[in-house]
Amino acid sequence: MAQYPAVDAVRKIGILGGGTIGASWSAFFLSKGYDVVAWDPGPDAEAKMRAFIDNAWPQLTELGLSAGAAVARLRFVATPEEAVVGCDFIQESAPERLDIKQELYARVDAVIEPRTIFASSTSGLVMSDLQQGLKNASQFVVGHPFNPPHLIPLVEVVAGKDSDPAAADWAMDFYRHVGKHPIRLKKELKGHLANRLQAALWREAVMAVKEDVASIEDIDAAMSQGPGLRLALMGPHMIFGLAGGKGGMGHFYDHIGPAMEAWWETMQETPKLDADLRAKLIEGVDAEAAGRSIDQLEAERDDKLIALLKMLQAKG
Repeated sequence: MAQYPAVDAVRKIGILGGGTIGASWSAFFLSKGYDVVAWDPGPDAEAKMRAFIDNAWPQLTELGLSAGAAVARLRFVATPEEAVVGCDFIQESAPERLDIKQELYARVDAVIEPRTIFASSTSGLVMSDLQQGLKNASQFVVGHPFNPPHLIPLVEVVAGKDSDPAAADWAMDFYRHVGKHPIRLKKELKGHLANRLQAALWREAVMAVKEDVASIEDIDAAMSQGPGLRLALMGPHMIFGLAGGKGGMGHFYDHIGPAMEAWWETMQETPKLDADLRAKLIEGVDAEAAGRSIDQLEAERDDKLIALLKMLQAKG
């Protein structure tokens, strides 16, 4: 049985992939006082990552930096092997393609230390496929964040068929130690859990566009100005438990359950994202943006998200 380091003994973290997710992870780990060694093969990857971190740093400062936190603790290297050697933990955020990840994993498998957990940010691939043929497959698990990882607390931890269960346990403990809210999936699913939940919600939103139920702006408002506000505080099961009043979930089931089942019966169709529907979605989202750029919309999202996180922190 491998002897993994104590989570509070982690000092150096390797980052593989420096796109939006990898850069966000890097900013987060730097804000927690870790040394971060990063690699990405893309053109101007280091400059882009540093620009992202510089932009994220005021947000992280507002939420509270840990002792020793400093952007200067980031080191960018030329190869993935350099990025993982001597690291206490590795977070991979390479492109979401099985062949690219498998090739990358084969390279680092040759040099990864037996005490180091390797976590993948994959949003939908399953670890059992990713870890095939690896000598150190037992150290590889899924550690899927939500965008942007430097702000969103959720991380989904999933073991593959060749993963050491203790490696997944360690990942849960480590993410919890750095202030994330990890959840442990009992089985592998394409898309994991949270992405499947939001995919199911978006399926109904897209069907509403296809069937011309309302404008895209109003469809989005139906969530953001209504149930979305509650979903930021509690999950759907607890929300419906409260909807049952003093009788709780049992009362909700008895009185609303049959109606809910009747609604589900009308939700069997899956929309096809054909050219016509894609055009409607693009046009509707552009109309809702009302001239705001992607940068402006991201800043608006993050400002509201920080305010929400601060409120939730204050409320415990």
